[in-house]
Amino acid sequence: MIARLVSFLVAVLVVAPACAADFDFPASATPARTLVIGSTTDIGIIRPVIVAWQKANPSVAIRYRELTTNALFGEAKAACEGDAPADDVVLSSAMDLQAKLVNDGCAVTVDRPGLNALPDFARWRSQLFGLTYEPAVIVYNRRAVAAHEAPTDHFALLDLLRQPGRFEGRIGTYDIEASGLGYLFATLDDQRSSTWGRLIEAMGRNHVRLYCCTQDILDRVADGRLTLGYNVLGSYALAEARRKPDLAVAVPSDYTLVLTRAAFVPRQAANRADAEAFLEFTQGPEGRRILNEEALLFSPIDGEDQLFKALDARQQEKRAIRPIGLGPALIVGLDQMKRRLFLKQWRDSLGIGED
Repeated sequence: MIARLVSFLVAVLVVAPACAADFDFPASATPARTLVIGSTTDIGIIRPVIVAWQKANPSVAIRYRELTTNALFGEAKAACEGDAPADDVVLSSAMDLQAKLVNDGCAVTVDRPGLNALPDFARWRSQLFGLTYEPAVIVYNRRAVAAHEAPTDHFALLDLLRQPGRFEGRIGTYDIEASGLGYLFATLDDQRSSTWGRLIEAMGRNHVRLYCCTQDILDRVADGRLTLGYNVLGSYALAEARRKPDLAVAVPSDYTLVLTRAAFVPRQAANRADAEAFLEFTQGPEGRRILNEEALLFSPIDGEDQLFKALDARQQEKRAIRPIGLGPALIVGLDQMKRRLFLKQWRDSLGIGED
């Protein structure tokens, strides 16, 4: 066990980002217990949900631990194996990594009416629950891309990127070797799109810039350092677009992948009762109101209507929405041989080769 713990600590030091941080929400009444949430969601996005739940549970102190997808997975795996402390809730946008942890027996079964109301794609084994409804979108800078040029689908994006020199070094997307979410989106794009191969080759010719996190891409598109961002989380993009008028959001009309942030309660959780109550709160009336109106994360229960309301999009575009379902199919892409082959194809297409 000591050897495994040393290996885990080394891995965390290598993959944990400098921006990883803990956020404490002290109890307003005499604290009888603490709820620890390990998450990949930006604290600025999820804070209203935490504050609202704690208001109804004033004797519970909350520690919110924000990490990248790969770092959170490594810590949750170590906790499952008994080599590290466990969080009470593990919440991640990397649905495939969450599914693997649940498949490996790391989660408890939760029977709560509010969670049982989730649609089938957002529930698996009554152990893994999708709490949000977030599209993968294209973002662009309005000053650099005119309205009539907006990439309304993947084919239009491909045509746009063929313009010589215009997007050289000015496209941003996930580094799928560093981002679990980026890897998930990329593998699903490969499975479901006839344009994926040509699209990444076009990005490679334009010397695409790679980032670990959504916010890095949004900041650069909004201020003009980048012209365009691909496969960016719509929840973050819509929130930023409210504050930054130069940032535009496009939902591809040919198909749009929709992520649901997946959460589970670990077997080793010290505060299982509050963990279950917190997850259920997110899908209750007040939790859904906050997700839909304040956080713009939306809820799987009514997310499609709320998403298109926020986008003011045409009704016919709804047919292109493709929620990513929780389940064992997500784990296939994590096979180490398949992962190595996929990453090699990705590197070769981008022209970045091996490190």
